[in-house]
Amino acid sequence: MTSTSPAPSFAARLSRWMPRLAVAPSFALAFAFIYGLIAWNGVLSFSASRLLPNYEFVGWAQYVTLFESERWWVALTNLGIFSVLFIGVGLALGLGLAILLDQKIRAEGALRTIYLYPMALSFIVTGTAWKWILNPGLGLEHLVQQWGWTSFSFDWLVNPDKAIYTVVIAGVWQSAGFVMALFLAGLRGIDDSIIKAAQIDGASLPRIYWRVIIPSLRPVFFSTLLVLAHISIKSFDLVMALTAGGPGFATDVPATFMYAMSFSRGQIGLGAASATVMLCTVAAIVVPYLYSELRGERR
Repeated sequence: MTSTSPAPSFAARLSRWMPRLAVAPSFALAFAFIYGLIAWNGVLSFSASRLLPNYEFVGWAQYVTLFESERWWVALTNLGIFSVLFIGVGLALGLGLAILLDQKIRAEGALRTIYLYPMALSFIVTGTAWKWILNPGLGLEHLVQQWGWTSFSFDWLVNPDKAIYTVVIAGVWQSAGFVMALFLAGLRGIDDSIIKAAQIDGASLPRIYWRVIIPSLRPVFFSTLLVLAHISIKSFDLVMALTAGGPGFATDVPATFMYAMSFSRGQIGLGAASATVMLCTVAAIVVPYLYSELRGERR
């Protein structure tokens, strides 16, 4: 005879479904307000929307206008310059600070706090502070000239050809401590026996770091690169606080371009098209990473 297990009681079924029921409203709201608005933005990018939404279908016209815009190409160029320098300098500086702190130096806790402090600030605060520091009539240039170097000049903030580099300076200043923390955690997770064995073989400390330790931090490099790339694409608040896209639109990035077109110029359809392009760019970075992570977990 085959025995059948008794059906679960109502209380058992309720206890199994209660967590799902508790999470369902917030999940539904998040799905509606995130993915629903993303879908709506996509619809607007194919419409003739200007000051107000207009659902007249115009096909790829907004995207054609977007890529024919000189300001959009300036924004893309600035994003490329900012991303390459922000990620490259941030990685190098953060790794250098992590290696310095990994030497068990004195006052490590105080130095780690100082390096991490900028990360506690928002990009709005960082941009405002560096706007004061780099202001030719108020900040660094004015201070150095008061000390006697009257020929000193540092007008990058108001120079259209160099203003984007002030955004890089402010961004690296804020993010280097975060990168340092990630690399320091990776360094502290490496077995000391590897370093001791290399030292016994006669390898110098710089050679050990270059040939053994840094290559073993490849997962940290990849994760940090992904985070910094994501931050660089969403650099709206830093640019708005520091330069507001100026002088002129010399420091425009796609995020500020989208905001200006949608809310200042009355070109909602064009702004939606630029936002869709930004979304596709972020997805091109994030999706392969998620795929590789999920594939690794299955293996």
